[in-house]
Amino acid sequence: MIKLASRLSKVRVSPTVDISNRARALRAEGHDVISLAAGEPNFDTPVNIQQAATKAMQAGETHYTMVEGILPLRQAICEKLEKDNLLKYNPSEIIVGAGGKQIIYNAMMATLEPGDEVIIPAPYWVSYPDIALLFGGEPVIVHTTQEASFKLSPDQLSRAITDKTRWLFLNSPSNPTGAVYSAEEFAALGEVLLDYPQIMVMTDDIYEKVIYSPTEFVNFCQVNPALKSRTLIVNGLSKSHAMTGWRLGYGAAPEELIAGMKKLQGQSSLAPSSISQWAGVEALSGPQNAVVEMAAEFSKRKAMMFAAINQIQGLDCFDPAGAFYLFVSVKQFLGKQTKKGRAIHTDTDWVLGLMEEQGVSVVPGSAFGSDGYFRLSFAAAEDDLVSSCERISLFCADIA
Repeated sequence: MIKLASRLSKVRVSPTVDISNRARALRAEGHDVISLAAGEPNFDTPVNIQQAATKAMQAGETHYTMVEGILPLRQAICEKLEKDNLLKYNPSEIIVGAGGKQIIYNAMMATLEPGDEVIIPAPYWVSYPDIALLFGGEPVIVHTTQEASFKLSPDQLSRAITDKTRWLFLNSPSNPTGAVYSAEEFAALGEVLLDYPQIMVMTDDIYEKVIYSPTEFVNFCQVNPALKSRTLIVNGLSKSHAMTGWRLGYGAAPEELIAGMKKLQGQSSLAPSSISQWAGVEALSGPQNAVVEMAAEFSKRKAMMFAAINQIQGLDCFDPAGAFYLFVSVKQFLGKQTKKGRAIHTDTDWVLGLMEEQGVSVVPGSAFGSDGYFRLSFAAAEDDLVSSCERISLFCADIA
């Protein structure tokens, strides 16, 4: 009998993966299911990036690279951070990983001791608490509200801090809400942190390029330069450049932290694919037309879906300033049942009912730490989005 490590009992299977697998199983049985669960652009990777990958293979760039990533890519990341975010980094302060998740994973493995606390505002990306738990960390979940635009306040932060606090996680634009912190809001959080030199900040900027006018993106370090020496910036190319399958993320942080993460990566996955890395150089250094065009398309879809969902009686949709999700309240349906007799006690009941009765797959808000909601991704084909709204409306009308 195989005995699994006890640490695995502390973490969940990714809820987004679980819901997506359920949708696939229904489709395999012949059911018509539209999946709006996964956060993946439905665009192909831009052609110039594909061509850069082909060119790299033809040039023989198919071997092991430096653990922290090839120098041209780390230089391109430094140039991007200076151009877009007005932040100066050296290549020695950059590490490239197999997606942003690996960057967070390595950072927590490198820094957490058992009992260290990690402050995580909810709603949060599903993997944040579980990654902390894997390395003995204690997630401290701070619940934000829709009335406060799902943003952490300085007072909430102050009350959550203890002498065990090691990290604060921030995500702007947010997955799942699309909330975006302003410079003033980040500065106010930074003021609190100045009094706690033991606390590091992880700022997840993966949706930086998916932002809706008139909102502007600002990085935490831009407005809190005094905290740059204890901040880890996490970013990547999955969302901005439609490169989810290339598995390419990066971290920017003080050299001491990068060195620890490099040591761990050297004993696990080594560097990401050499081919992906050369594609990444082109993604960051080449033309950005496709990035702008994809963001414009997301903006159109957001406007369409926000209007359509808010017209459905019983649903209350938060207006996202970035990312490509809608976070929608189903609280008015809890405690009711469908005409088929399905009881709707929780947001998970609502989500499973929608998938099984109307063939639309979304993710319950409880997966993100906020009960009574669901997350819908509009990074899907327009026909599927239109059809999904019709089906959601029918499902809601069926609940009494």
